[in-house]
Amino acid sequence: MTPDLMEAGARQRAAFDARQQAAHGGSFSKASGRPVRAGVPDFAQGVALYLDDVTVSFDGFKALNALSLAINVGELRCIIGPNGAGKTTMMDIITGKTRPDAGRVFFGSNIDLLRLTEPEVAQVGIGRKFQKPTVYEQLSVLQNLELSLRNDRGVAASLFARLSSTQNDRLGELLTLIHLKTEAHRTAGLLSHGQKQWLEIGMLLAQDPKLLLLDEPVAGMTDEETERTAELFLTLEGQHSLVVVEHDMKFVDQLTEGRKKVTVLHEGRVLADGLLSEVQANPEVVEVYLGR
Repeated sequence: MTPDLMEAGARQRAAFDARQQAAHGGSFSKASGRPVRAGVPDFAQGVALYLDDVTVSFDGFKALNALSLAINVGELRCIIGPNGAGKTTMMDIITGKTRPDAGRVFFGSNIDLLRLTEPEVAQVGIGRKFQKPTVYEQLSVLQNLELSLRNDRGVAASLFARLSSTQNDRLGELLTLIHLKTEAHRTAGLLSHGQKQWLEIGMLLAQDPKLLLLDEPVAGMTDEETERTAELFLTLEGQHSLVVVEHDMKFVDQLTEGRKKVTVLHEGRVLADGLLSEVQANPEVVEVYLGR
């Protein structure tokens, strides 16, 4: 890690600790990393997600090595890096699938994600999309969205219960947003790969997450589908915080628009961050990733 990144990390950590103290009236324990309250995330300080010195090892291999990262409320952040850099492990830590050996992970200024189970992480407002789309292939597009909108019910109860006018309006909005309005009654299994990706994104949005974790969302898409996905994510920016892990640099360029920060992971820690043009010109990034 360069001196500049180390200094930035120290400033980031000090600022977060100060916000924690202010948010909890001095009752936040830096030693334990545990706030006095949780439930509804507090975004008043402008930070949606904060990872501080997160380390996790598998059989002696450090998948994450003192990783520190902050995502602001409403920010769209692209995470890039070579295979094995720790990108998927980072998402596993955030969503409660994997527990770290050390470090802190907060959602807003008050929710310690390391104290929550995977279902609890989803309930506080974090949605995750994996590389391979997972939808109910025997049901229609509309039924898939309806099930997600009624995530407190079973499948049968959801499909036979009547929707309120508000819920019907929301389903219409989602169908338009994910470019599937004309496919509403089509069986999901008959959709193209890209359309299934959009449907799963719509299913996540139906649950109104505050933070979306998107793992290689355009893998296998056509150029046209990739472009429309970029448009979709840019529409969501500001309404949700988005973390996009991606290898498609053209897609990253479309998302960042030359003005958004990109973070490069390597060997479980931040190698560089900045505008895409800046990280593309970084000799270390070129050597370990872009030059391959």
